[in-house]
Parts: sequence; C-alpha cells; structure tokens
Amino acid sequence: MPEKKLTVRDIAAMKEAGERIVMLTAYDASFGRLLDQSGVEVVLVGDSLGMVLLGYESTVPVTMEEMLHHARAVKHGVRSALLVGDLPFLSYQVSAQEAIANAGRFLKEAGCDAVKLEGGLEVCETVTALVRAGIPVMGHIGLTPQTAGSLGGYKVQGRDAESARRLLAEAKALAGAGAFALVLECIPDKLAEAITASIAIPTIGIGAGPHCDGQVLVIHDLLGMYDKFVPSFVKRYANLAPQIREAVASYRDEVKAGLYPDTEHSFVMQVDVDAVLKKV
Repeated sequence: MPEKKLTVRDIAAMKEAGERIVMLTAYDASFGRLLDQSGVEVVLVGDSLGMVLLGYESTVPVTMEEMLHHARAVKHGVRSALLVGDLPFLSYQVSAQEAIANAGRFLKEAGCDAVKLEGGLEVCETVTALVRAGIPVMGHIGLTPQTAGSLGGYKVQGRDAESARRLLAEAKALAGAGAFALVLECIPDKLAEAITASIAIPTIGIGAGPHCDGQVLVIHDLLGMYDKFVPSFVKRYANLAPQIREAVASYRDEVKAGLYPDTEHSFVMQVDVDAVLKKV
C-alpha cells in the first residue's frame, strides 16, 4: 500500500519505471477507503455512477451536483491514492471558461487531485486551458460513453485504418495539450500498444488489452454487483449480487418468522424490569 499521497508526477514516474498502474472507480467513502487500503493508485469518481448507483440508462443525465456529492464522499475515504473526478456531460464542452469553473469545483469543493474528460482533438484547447489554470487533466478516447450515440453505440473503436490513425493523432494531441494520463476505452489491443509506445504519458486501458500502462474497471463490475449489463472485457473477481440477494432473503425470512433478533442480538437489562415499570 502506498505510504504517501500520490501525485500526477508519481503516476508519470510509474510509466517511466515500467510499473503498472491500478485504477478503479469508487462512489462513496466506504469503497474509497477499501480501494485506498488495498493499494489502488488511482481512484476515479466516475460518471458511471449514473448507471450503477442512480439507475440512469446512460451517463448523459449525470449532473455536476451529483458528481460533486459523490466525490466529496469518496474523498473522506481516500488518503494515499490520486483522486480523479469525472467531468459530466456538458460541464466542459460549452466554453473553456465554464470548463475551468466546473473542474475547479472538483478540486475546491470535493478535494479531488485531478479531473477526467472525454474527447479527442475537439477538447485539446480545453485541456490546455485547464492545465494552465493549474488543474491536472486525464484524457479519455476510444469509446466515450457520454457521446456513444454519435459513435454508433457502445462499440469497439479504431478497428479500421482511418479511425485507428485518428485515435493515434488524438492521443498525441492530448499529450501535447498537457494531459497527464489517457484512458483508452474499447480499442484493439495492438492499437492501444502503439498509442502507449508513442506518447510519454501513461495510458490506462479499459477493454484495450494488456499493453497499456495501467488498467481501470468499474468497481461494481469487478465485484459482480451490477448484472444489468456486463461488458465482455470485464473480469469478475467476485460475484456478489447473488450473495447479496441470498443474504437479504435470509434476513427477510427470519424477520417474518420472528427468528431475528434473537437473544444474542438483543440487549439485556441490568435491573428487574417489572420492578422498574411498577414505579412508572
């Protein structure tokens, strides 16, 4: 487990040293603490919370206030990991000034160390403006969930020569704009390998094969807690949803049958209750 508070420079140094970067999402203090204590280097408060926590059909409806609420909660659990807040849809696309104001709230109000935004060439000027304002930025290309509709849905990107060249150009441009790291989502492994080798900043893969500098997953996917949809690239390290349902069903049955709480789970008076009640 890291002994100090990690910074963006530490994450950059991990690539230079050939050390793989571990990144996971968290949405509350409890999970933030568990991930931090487990040695996860980067904790992302992802806008995926819209789907796994709030029941939205996509990440598009997620608001700044919802993101800040959860980011503040996660901050209470994170001590060592680099904490990154996801800029939600339309919080950074309108203007660079609005992007700075919104991104700044993640640092000032929620205690995040950096922000993440989606997009390629079209957001490079915004990335530069944010970095100039002193806000570290993580980029995100490939499948960008906020604009998945314009990409034809949740599909692998960069499979043909033209789109592969575009993604490589976008990665280089974002690195040049000042991003400190880059998420590569749902792209072929060989393309991710080429991008990783072509830029100095770390790449974090999700559905991008084994050649990235690090990996990220949604914590609910990793733990098998979100079974509405499971992406093919996800490896479940636990399958908690059935266990949770079973535990809740057992609780329900015992309450209905009057078996819980029992003596072991009740408090015992230290004086004679009948004597006390007679005096009332």
